[in-house]
Amino acid sequence: MENRDSRILTTHVGSLVRPPEIIDLMRAKEFGQEYDREELAGRVRSGVAAVVQRQLAEGVDIPSDGEYGKSGFSAYVNERLTGFEPRPKDPDQGVLLNWGRDRKIFRDFYQEYDQTAETASGGPVVCTGPIAYQGQAAVQTDVDNLKAALAGTGHTEAFIPAVAPGTIELQRKNEYYPTDEAYLFAIADAMHEEYKAIVDAGFILQLDDPRVVTQYGMPDPAPAIEEYRKFASLRVDAINHALKGIPEDRVRYHLCWGSWHGPHVTDVPLRDIVDIVLGVRAGAYCVEAANPRHEHEWQVWENVKLPDGKKLIPGVIAHTTNLVEHPELVAWRIMTYARLLGRDNVMAGSDCGFSQGAFTARVHPSIMWAKLQALTEGAALATKQLWSQ
Repeated sequence: MENRDSRILTTHVGSLVRPPEIIDLMRAKEFGQEYDREELAGRVRSGVAAVVQRQLAEGVDIPSDGEYGKSGFSAYVNERLTGFEPRPKDPDQGVLLNWGRDRKIFRDFYQEYDQTAETASGGPVVCTGPIAYQGQAAVQTDVDNLKAALAGTGHTEAFIPAVAPGTIELQRKNEYYPTDEAYLFAIADAMHEEYKAIVDAGFILQLDDPRVVTQYGMPDPAPAIEEYRKFASLRVDAINHALKGIPEDRVRYHLCWGSWHGPHVTDVPLRDIVDIVLGVRAGAYCVEAANPRHEHEWQVWENVKLPDGKKLIPGVIAHTTNLVEHPELVAWRIMTYARLLGRDNVMAGSDCGFSQGAFTARVHPSIMWAKLQALTEGAALATKQLWSQ
């Protein structure tokens, strides 16, 4: 992820809005209906080729496969890990492991909002046995599809997202392991195989880990910050355990407070956990920086410096609004971070995925592409100013 081009490089968080021909077949698969496996595989393969070409055409320097082959940024591991089983949804339990203070404060809003959100699964998934990785063929398909999409383009740098151990843990109840720590590190051991496969294939691994911060909003009352820091530190230890032997410069860590369009008034401030985040063995860190709940947190970097050789990828376009950011605003955001951290230590990205899963698009695809165009135009403006100074 070294910047050899004397300019601000562009990327995003990974998940892009899927085309209807993929969504229809994946919906059938996820809800236990009959579908043609070969047809779905073919549509994903051609879809990845098309979405990579579109990213490159829009000027995205480090593209992804759009997560087209995954039902959701985290739900996909239900197929790749042993030890988990689905359970019927309990109508009296609300959203399993996700009913936090934000939802209590804005209960009326969420009752309406949840009616509009289609998820990848109808019920919870629970750990009931030993966890091991069984997704070798699936991750190889991800790798093969992205390699095929890049073939002949002259472009080799791209990334594949994978969910972090702590987010897997906190979205799935444990009924097998004796302690939360044993459960967490069993997941880390298993996911190491997926992480290594992505990097060994020549791609950048992006670890998606919203739950390390969104968990702060779950208990009522809110946990003490010191207590929460211990909680977050253990999850970072598990990440580093899972990354053992993987070069840091081939890893980036994506931290966000969740892609849903809610109030987010119970988000933990970045300043309270930023040093823990920087403890992840990664070469770059993706943080939210464009949405109205976290945009002010550029100020954190007035007093916090990146470790030597690391990069920050602030989100300078947001998934939380249909308004397309003006390129001059994008440039201003980039330049703010470049002023604080150094122009060679900053890349331009997005806050979160534009589609949390196959069925949860956060903006219309036409708006998504307009935002990515604004991203690259803003990066060009910022480059012109930063390298002319």
